[in-house]
Amino acid sequence: MTPTSNNKSLLEAEAWKFLEKSIIYYQGKPIGTVAAHDPHSDLLNYDQCFLRDFVPSALVFLMHGKAEIVRNFLIETLKLQSHEKQMDCFEPGAGLMPASFKVQSIESEEFLVADFGEQAIARVPPVDSCMWWILLLRAYEKATGDLALARQPDFQGGIKLILDLCLVHRFSMYPTMLVPDGAFMIDRRLGVYEHPLEIQVLFYASLRAAKELLLPDGNGDYLGKVNRRLGALKYHIRNYYWLDVQRLREIYRYKGNEFGKEVANKFNIHSESIPSWLTEWLPDTGGYLAGNLGPGRMDFRFFTLGNLMAILASLASDTESQSIMNLFAERWENLIGYMPVKICFPALEGLEWRIVTGCDTKNIAWSYHNGGNWPVLLWIFTAAAIKTGRIELAQEAIAIAESRLFEDKFPEYYDGNNGRLIGKEARIYQTWSIAGLLAAKQLLANPDYLELISFPEGLEGPGCSI
Repeated sequence: MTPTSNNKSLLEAEAWKFLEKSIIYYQGKPIGTVAAHDPHSDLLNYDQCFLRDFVPSALVFLMHGKAEIVRNFLIETLKLQSHEKQMDCFEPGAGLMPASFKVQSIESEEFLVADFGEQAIARVPPVDSCMWWILLLRAYEKATGDLALARQPDFQGGIKLILDLCLVHRFSMYPTMLVPDGAFMIDRRLGVYEHPLEIQVLFYASLRAAKELLLPDGNGDYLGKVNRRLGALKYHIRNYYWLDVQRLREIYRYKGNEFGKEVANKFNIHSESIPSWLTEWLPDTGGYLAGNLGPGRMDFRFFTLGNLMAILASLASDTESQSIMNLFAERWENLIGYMPVKICFPALEGLEWRIVTGCDTKNIAWSYHNGGNWPVLLWIFTAAAIKTGRIELAQEAIAIAESRLFEDKFPEYYDGNNGRLIGKEARIYQTWSIAGLLAAKQLLANPDYLELISFPEGLEGPGCSI
């Protein structure tokens, strides 16, 4: 049953109570939100504040004029940033932000304990945390007009440490970032190592944010490096990650093992690697950015967060952005279904699941990261829909979420091909599921808030090809 207007207001007020209940306090000040408030499950690390999880909550607070918690979060997490010279003996490298933190008390004295992945399941590093931190700093500045915070020497130094980490010299021929499996929202083994789309898009967006936030440093070294990488990264992603029917036809007729600079098949992608589902699934009017690209490898899976963030960062062109939203409209049952929004499509199954995930029982087919539906993605879907003028898609997705989320007690994720089942191991009262709905509704009510997380088309040059 669809909620009435009065019921919607009451339910939204209830969601706000849940969000406020999740707030963590440190030395009497609000500093973040816990991952979940499920009273019936083992907490594990769900009682901590995750940097990536806090982003939708922070946006909700900023949209409602509650900037203090975001400011405190930015200040305290900057203090937690690693300043070590290199990754050694399981210590994080300089510039890395923690995956999460919690408040601990000893003899009435409070202090923060950070986890850089050394305690996480499978010891995965949070590569995306530092990028979300920069994006949130920019959002805070835009929402409050407080230009002084980011210009403080410690903040300028923190941004530069992140750039040092991301722009480091490496063994690579590409402008993209090379990362291990599980380095972002998909924080378990799922074949997303190497150059996953989500990291590349967050990398591009954080470089653009850093370009706005950094003060001129006299010799222009950092801004120069940022500008050079921005152009090369945009060229690389737009030219080599993009998939539509025309591009698929080209890949299908690729010749392999070509040598030289001026060749069509620069990554030696074999046409036999095109999955059978794709030729029927990809509509004539739709397209998307591939999940990964490397030597002899193209991951043809559709990864939602990377594609939607590419729209917001203007890494995808206007035409490509419309094609991505067309894909959602044409494949609504697959990508939205009974609960927006599916994290990736399709799921790994059978022998492929066994090999790629290592028989991960949490990432079984159509569950959790492996094709599950995540309500938190509703906010970024709404933002992308607004930016592309496809507001009707956002309205429909929000209506679907409202019809179930409150009754289901805001689960972390949903299972099944179409997201019909509450996730087998999903926590309830998941904070970013609550914040995802609240942020989506606020964006729809006031589209001007889009500027907190969106970028116009960049002025950087075309970069260089390989």
